[in-house]
Amino acid sequence: MYRKLLFLFGTLIIISCNNGKSNDTGTVWIGGEVINPKTDFIVLYKDNCIIDTVKLNSRNFFLYETQDLHEGLYAFQHNEFQLFYVEPGDSLMLRVNTVDFDESLTYTGIGADKNNFLMELFLLNESETMQVPKWYALPPEVFQSKLDSLKDIRERFYTEFVSKYDPSKGFKQVARACIDYDYFSKKEMYTSANAANSERSDPANFPHDFYDYRNKIDFGSEDLRSYYPYYRFLNRYFDNLAYQGYKDEERMYMNKYSFQHCERKFNIIDSLVTNDSLKNNLLRSCIRHYLINGKDAQNEQQMVQLFLKMNTNKSHHKEINKLAEATIKLTPGNLIPNVLLVSTDNTVKDLQSTIKRPTVLYFWSSQSIKHYRDIHAKAAELKEKYPEYDFIGINTDTHFKKWRDIVRKSGYNPSTEFQLENIEEAEHKLVLSFMNKSMILDKNGIILEGNTNLFGSNMEALLLGYLN
Repeated sequence: MYRKLLFLFGTLIIISCNNGKSNDTGTVWIGGEVINPKTDFIVLYKDNCIIDTVKLNSRNFFLYETQDLHEGLYAFQHNEFQLFYVEPGDSLMLRVNTVDFDESLTYTGIGADKNNFLMELFLLNESETMQVPKWYALPPEVFQSKLDSLKDIRERFYTEFVSKYDPSKGFKQVARACIDYDYFSKKEMYTSANAANSERSDPANFPHDFYDYRNKIDFGSEDLRSYYPYYRFLNRYFDNLAYQGYKDEERMYMNKYSFQHCERKFNIIDSLVTNDSLKNNLLRSCIRHYLINGKDAQNEQQMVQLFLKMNTNKSHHKEINKLAEATIKLTPGNLIPNVLLVSTDNTVKDLQSTIKRPTVLYFWSSQSIKHYRDIHAKAAELKEKYPEYDFIGINTDTHFKKWRDIVRKSGYNPSTEFQLENIEEAEHKLVLSFMNKSMILDKNGIILEGNTNLFGSNMEALLLGYLN
């Protein structure tokens, strides 16, 4: 449920998703150790398509060999999804602890320098995630100046790396994309953050070169189509293009999950993106966010039909139809799906029978100690303010005794704590798509809010509004 994009590398591959053969030759060895593994295997991808799985041995090591490999970006998944770059002749070893991928990940061997460099860029970006949004209130020229200073650090880092290691043309393209598209993406975020501010959204107040990069965007890069910095930038840029269609009086109420916004964004993607795979993935991402946040069944059905018309990937069609079937049942006015729960005394109950009063459902996992402590504290705070509601915590793990021990040792009320009996079924029916998801129900189990955030700024307004 929680995925961070890191520049791990792992392991590779014989064929790409379209079964195309490469002219590149050279044996590649990739191996390593996974500390605190979550499963006994890793999964390998190329452009979002599964290529192979590699088993961990009894000591949690793995080893993979291939002699036919196309240079480029691939992905590794072990609980989290990671990107890495590999080319013929590489011989890589990694060591990573799943408890903290960022700090524990280390690379050695031939080809490690490339991935260490990408990881450094990633860590630079991560360190700025809290800093840059504080600059959104600055005038455009000041914001650009600060952003340029961050980009200069990367440019010097890049120049030193290229001078020392003389990497391939393909790798330099990826490294440049990481630097440039992250920079462009931050500008798009500034734009969207200030779209409703007449002063900071007026083009006359912007430096003349602020948006120069928009004139040379590649809307169909085959090599970068699954690369997160590029993909993320396009998503944000298309959101801003869709915002341009809003009337001035609508800008104060802009909602990127609204039917109108999603429809505009669909049409923009369909008209601009020239790579079919990239277009399909962008459309898929857009409609997934829309459906998960949807509140009107008729609009959801209409959006699905538009998606099926524009997207040509049949597996995406199957996935979205299944998702829509679930999200439509979670729109306001429907009875909550009656999934099975397990109580702390190991008794199976159905969800609907636990609803006696207006109720807030929230979800947690023992895999994130900070999160489950924070979300229980937030539930307790809201319970004190709004005693008319029951707050029910639902655990999404599979280990019963571990969950029950946490409930008991943490002092949580066992009468309002449950574990999902069938995780896979419940995750689908309740669309458990993000960490802080919560649901608001009336005393009869009728859905009032099928997808809200316990930490959201509007949560208390929702709770008070439904009481009144």
